[in-house]
Amino acid sequence: MKAPTNRRRAIAKALTTLLPLAPYADIEKIRADAGSARLHNLPASISVWLATIAHIRHVHTDYEKLLAEGYDRDSARFFVIEQTNIVLTRWRATRLLESDEEED
Repeated sequence: MKAPTNRRRAIAKALTTLLPLAPYADIEKIRADAGSARLHNLPASISVWLATIAHIRHVHTDYEKLLAEGYDRDSARFFVIEQTNIVLTRWRATRLLESDEEED
């Protein structure tokens, strides 16, 4: 089921605010993830942030490779913080990932 119109608008606004220069293909994937049922109870800005970090981690970093090499999730996440922030910076994000930040 599609998110209500107000929810879609809130997600679109949060995306524009957080990621002004993110590529369209990335934005569309993040938009879909932020609107998913598992994030529907969260404010749009938080849904967008969590979807953004997950997307960058899985698509633009070595996270999957680290998991395949046997690192646990927390260790792999720690090792890709810098790569994640590089992507966020490239996209002119208004926020960066901090090493002590809780994500899920």
